[in-house]
Amino acid sequence: MRAMLLRAVTTLDDNADPLKLTELEQPEPGDGEVLVEVSVCGVCHTELDEIEGRTMPKLPVVPGHEIVGRVAQTGSGCRRFAVGDRVGVGWIHTSHGGESENLHPSFRATGRDVNGGYAEYMCVPEKYAYPIPDVFTDEQAAPLLCAGGVGYRSLKLTGLRDGQVLGLTGFGGSGHLVLQLAKHLYPASQVFVFARSRREREFALELGADWSGDTADAPPKPPHAIIDTTPAWKPLLAALECLRPGGRLVINAIRKESGDRELMADISYEKHLWMEKEVKSVANVTHRDIEEFLPIAAAIPLRVEVEAYALEEANRALRDLRAGHVRGAKVLRISSR
Repeated sequence: MRAMLLRAVTTLDDNADPLKLTELEQPEPGDGEVLVEVSVCGVCHTELDEIEGRTMPKLPVVPGHEIVGRVAQTGSGCRRFAVGDRVGVGWIHTSHGGESENLHPSFRATGRDVNGGYAEYMCVPEKYAYPIPDVFTDEQAAPLLCAGGVGYRSLKLTGLRDGQVLGLTGFGGSGHLVLQLAKHLYPASQVFVFARSRREREFALELGADWSGDTADAPPKPPHAIIDTTPAWKPLLAALECLRPGGRLVINAIRKESGDRELMADISYEKHLWMEKEVKSVANVTHRDIEEFLPIAAAIPLRVEVEAYALEEANRALRDLRAGHVRGAKVLRISSR
């Protein structure tokens, strides 16, 4: 099968094409696993974290964890899916299955600890595969498996109540889904979007944001909660500064890049942390998050903006993502069947 393979940790500055098109043996499903023929796979900032070593992959590895495809084969003991069923796979590949499975040492990530979806086939335990609602095409569904699922978890972790103000910093694959989700679940709440590019700010208003501004702009009123989806440090300081007393900042990122880390030397307890402000991180996602989120996404239904690339263009998609050339989410087309 064709696959884009990562053999070594590097930086895109040193190696603009870290993934190599490779022929690999097609995997065989084990007991309780399904073999998925991959149709599309989303491109996530986490892939950049893996390539650049902010979350260490088990090398060599096929990245990709926003996977949509069809069941091609089932292992012994499988009961949930039949050959031909459309399924999705997210960041969580396997864990112990309990409420804290996202934090457990047994957690294994798709495309980091095991081969993922930048390939024509991949295997996953059937418990960690999910039926895809009919309302979404394959390309639309792919970002829901991570950008949507972990965005839903982030929104839950804010503790937001209907009528309270939500802020979003960064407006890419996850942000444009969380905005719509928040408007559905908290119809009386205003949503303010902080984004560095005018294009992203205009897109946020198009999708229903009540206000949008640059990262350092002052919003019309202080938010009760802010979700940060950026790879940088500057938005954290700006978010903490504009949070209202008792507010919560939820950071939806695995790692932060080091480019502007020196800005954290300017953190001021009085300005950024006092008045019982909270900072909470999001660690991974559980299978329950994805199971709960997908029916909600279909009921809205979410408007999912995607830009598609061929599998062979994975490196270009990653470079575009890193450069901020984003409107919605990016996906790789793996199979045309």
